[in-house]
Amino acid sequence: MEAPPADTEVRLMVAQCLRTLGSSTDDKDVTAALQTLCSYLDEGPESGPTSVQRAEFRRAHYTRTLQFLIHNIQADWVHNLTAARRTELWDGLFLRGPPDQALLVLTEGIGALKWVLQQEGCETWLPITERFLQSGRLVDMLWSYCLGAAVSDSPQLRETLLGRIVALPDITANRLQLNNKPLFLPQQYYPLLANEMLTALERTCQALKDGTDCSLTFVAQTLGKVCMQGHSDVVLAVIAPRLSASTRSDMVWQRVCWKLLENVPQGWIESVLIGLVKAVTGPEAFGRIIGNLVLTNKKAQFVITHKLLLLQYKYETRVLRIVLGYLAADRERRPLLLQVSKRYAWANPSAVKHTPLEQQLYVSKALLLSVSLLRDSELQEVRSELMQCMLGGMQSHLDSSVVHIRRLGMVVGECLSSRIDNNGAKLKFEVEQLHSYQNTFELHSVIRHYDQDEETQELLYLMHPVTSNEPEPEPDDDEFTPYDMSGDQEISQASPPRYLRDCLETLMTSEDPVRVELSLKAAEGLVRKNVFTAKEISVQMTKVLLHIEDKYNINGFLVYRQTTMVALTVTDCIPVSQYLTTEFYSLNYSLRQRLDILEVLALAAQELSKPITEKSDLSIGIAASTDLTPSPGDNPVHWREVVEKRIQSKTKRLSKGAKPPAKASPNRFAPVAGHFFFPLLRNYDKPQVTFDLLGSDHLVLGRLIHTLGLFMHLAVNAPVVIKLMVRRGVLFAVCSAFLSMPSQNLLVDLSAQLFETRTWLSGKEHSASK
Repeated sequence: MEAPPADTEVRLMVAQCLRTLGSSTDDKDVTAALQTLCSYLDEGPESGPTSVQRAEFRRAHYTRTLQFLIHNIQADWVHNLTAARRTELWDGLFLRGPPDQALLVLTEGIGALKWVLQQEGCETWLPITERFLQSGRLVDMLWSYCLGAAVSDSPQLRETLLGRIVALPDITANRLQLNNKPLFLPQQYYPLLANEMLTALERTCQALKDGTDCSLTFVAQTLGKVCMQGHSDVVLAVIAPRLSASTRSDMVWQRVCWKLLENVPQGWIESVLIGLVKAVTGPEAFGRIIGNLVLTNKKAQFVITHKLLLLQYKYETRVLRIVLGYLAADRERRPLLLQVSKRYAWANPSAVKHTPLEQQLYVSKALLLSVSLLRDSELQEVRSELMQCMLGGMQSHLDSSVVHIRRLGMVVGECLSSRIDNNGAKLKFEVEQLHSYQNTFELHSVIRHYDQDEETQELLYLMHPVTSNEPEPEPDDDEFTPYDMSGDQEISQASPPRYLRDCLETLMTSEDPVRVELSLKAAEGLVRKNVFTAKEISVQMTKVLLHIEDKYNINGFLVYRQTTMVALTVTDCIPVSQYLTTEFYSLNYSLRQRLDILEVLALAAQELSKPITEKSDLSIGIAASTDLTPSPGDNPVHWREVVEKRIQSKTKRLSKGAKPPAKASPNRFAPVAGHFFFPLLRNYDKPQVTFDLLGSDHLVLGRLIHTLGLFMHLAVNAPVVIKLMVRRGVLFAVCSAFLSMPSQNLLVDLSAQLFETRTWLSGKEHSASK
């Protein structure tokens, strides 16, 4: 008779053993059944199951056997086992089989522990899980996957297994609560897991030296998963020092580390790299461990060159040194250092305004470190970009109303200027007034990358000024004679705004009449004085001024409002003119506002067409720092000037000599004339709900034609003047006026105009016939 197949024989034998354990009350039968099941896990003896039968049991019946044991943990035969038998047979079934299957069954069984804790036999179950962790079964599991010798493997099984490995402390804490074992706590479990991974890596290195191929995919997935769930600090605090020491002189260890990080899934590589850069001691160790991963892995490149340097600012300066030192240490990685040096947002005005002070300090440190690591040849390559960054950054920082940000701009500007141009004149700020602030920033560790000369030492002092703690002696009041203050007038506590953004904020939100008036008076001077800032908020400020109302009956309100809008249009021509010409035809505007738009555009065009003189530039600066209305008691005109004017008025001269010819200057309006002219012609013949140029709003039409003619005149000799078809618009307007008026009123009310129009049309007809 032919013997049954191995799988059938094993299935029948396992079923018989499980029936015996479930129904028999004889201790000998129970012991024999357990011994039979354990024999399938033995490796050495020739008697007993064959290797094929053992493999079949591990593949198809081992998990079912462990699940049966867990479900019968409270059976009488379990408690009747002696301690020696329990360790040999019961524990042996969990500790000698495939470790991945055993771990899955053990973690599933933890779900029943909350009920078991109140029952007799609890000590039978928990020590098995502890022994599983302490006996190196995690290493055996990791190593089996390295060799590709796992009994069963699939993506679903790996995902489940990884989740159980990483979440074991959470699973046990949820079920055991206050009765949890110390080994299952995170502070003990995760260092244990880290050591098990190191052991698996050591076996891999040895196997590679012996000529055996290995796979690090599962170990890399385990490392990535545990770091992604927030345990990177604990795990890498154990792994990083060992890897750093092992890779110092062993190239195999370096290749293993590189392969390990290459196999970390993309979604988890960020957590691994951030934890690793915090755990290593320096850029050399970091480079030996990760190799050129930044060149082959796009996600790793983004984390190292962007996230760690620009976005996440919670790290110490040591992290910046490690990351930038790693980029600078290898010839193939240095191009990334050059890219990083150009990418900093230190000169971005929006970043200066909206990012936290801590982040600005962090980015400033990164910028200084990057520049300090550049070679002279590389520095010349990016010199223009760094110069623009320095100048724009200093302007943005010095425009800030925050003292610490202004000081930061000064310090970084001085350092960059000394690094960019070592032989030229060094930038130096007068910042003595900042000495009263203590411990504002900690840039001294970064500045040490530069030469420790006297200027650098002074810069360190400015960042950490030392002030005396001794109180100043109080003056003796008896030594001073009091002034007569009976005639003094109360001085307003409000002061004019010093920064354009503060002025805009006051106009938008303030309900204080004094502050609104002061802001309105100072607005034009601030716009002309701070061109860079004005261009950032030109459209927004124009919108506010166009809609602002004279709620507080401010003297000269319309004049201040108009001059400021003209200054904004002149400063930032194209955006502001596009906004105003678009709003001219928009809904819900009064005729007064539409006329204001035309007046602002006309005045701005006139100013742009005039030549720039030094006197006008000087007057702008004076207007920004003085009040528009002098106080009654002031007498700005000197008596000598009055006398000189009287003498000149009484003196008769036949000739004052030839006047010097005016200097030629470009017409600033000519290049932008089209932005003023064409949008105003876009919708003149399309009546709106509340606005009809060809109908009831003819007054605005007349002003529009006048404004368009002014644009034509101011853009004289410009190439675009050919396209400014003002005459066609005039003809259309005249025809519309004739058609809309009754014929009997034309000769009565417009007789002179009709005669002039007829003469003009005849001249045009004669010219056209020629």
